[in-house]
Amino acid sequence: MATNEPRITPAPDGPYIVDGVGELHAETGPLDAKDKMALCRCGASNNKPFCDGQHAEIGFSGAITADPSRDKLEDYEGETVTIHDNRSTCAHAGFCTDRLPAVFRMKQEPWIDPNAAPAADVVRVVKSCPSGALRTSFAGKQHPEPTGTAKIFVAKNGPYVVTGDCTLEGATTGAGVSAQRRTLCRCGSSQNKPFCDGAHWNVRFDPPRE
Repeated sequence: MATNEPRITPAPDGPYIVDGVGELHAETGPLDAKDKMALCRCGASNNKPFCDGQHAEIGFSGAITADPSRDKLEDYEGETVTIHDNRSTCAHAGFCTDRLPAVFRMKQEPWIDPNAAPAADVVRVVKSCPSGALRTSFAGKQHPEPTGTAKIFVAKNGPYVVTGDCTLEGATTGAGVSAQRRTLCRCGSSQNKPFCDGAHWNVRFDPPRE
């Protein structure tokens, strides 16, 4: 059981140091969560999702190499609801395009049409965005984010999905994104560390089942 304030600190060129997050799950079920633990973010640990020091062996770098100009919030104003989007922190989970393709349109510009579905449906789908890159507002006021116990889900072949009240230390990117929904890179290949940018798809990240 966690007793400290939930906090995740990306160690320089090393793992995520996790404090006070008592719930750690993978697709196979609950994992052995400690009040303080180190989770791999280089993608090379032989004890995933936990760090075993491989980051030092492979020369892992936690540097951000993404174009900083992409870290911005784009607003798509509709008649009822406005959708805010930061592409730089999108993990490309596909929940938005799969669940509401009339609004989130693949290979179209603009790619978001906030008037193409009822506002309630838009808000529901945006809240399912694991990265927090998508948010909504009405009449200039952002819809509140759900609060609750900090949890980490280890996505199969993908990032750490962090939900709930948890401080992310030292994150200098992610303008306007949700503080209660985040996806953190664990394949080691994101250009926008610590956030996932979907690079696990490109590198075919396929660790053993945790």
